[in-house]
Amino acid sequence: MSDTVGAIAEKVRSKNAGPFWVTVDIFCGSEAAYRRLSAGLDTARAAAALGTETQLLRRFDIPDLNVVKLSLPRPAVQGTAADRDMHGAGWAVLVAGLALD
Repeated sequence: MSDTVGAIAEKVRSKNAGPFWVTVDIFCGSEAAYRRLSAGLDTARAAAALGTETQLLRRFDIPDLNVVKLSLPRPAVQGTAADRDMHGAGWAVLVAGLALD
């Protein structure tokens, strides 16, 4: 059985990045965990789990902080009637459950 993002990361959180974007921060806690997660997290699989197209998902690997950040366009503008997660907090669980390569 492969590792999951949530099993390797110290913390996975998601939040608003303005009314049009959501960001998911993956805090690895150590350099070894960061290397494992950065190498094993498939961007296309993450995009599929988040319900967005791969080319719309922005991925930032930040080795100095042992963090991987994923940013994606919100499916609905924050605060509109179609917005189901105004604070962007529900996205982290989708990433935490992803299996690593």
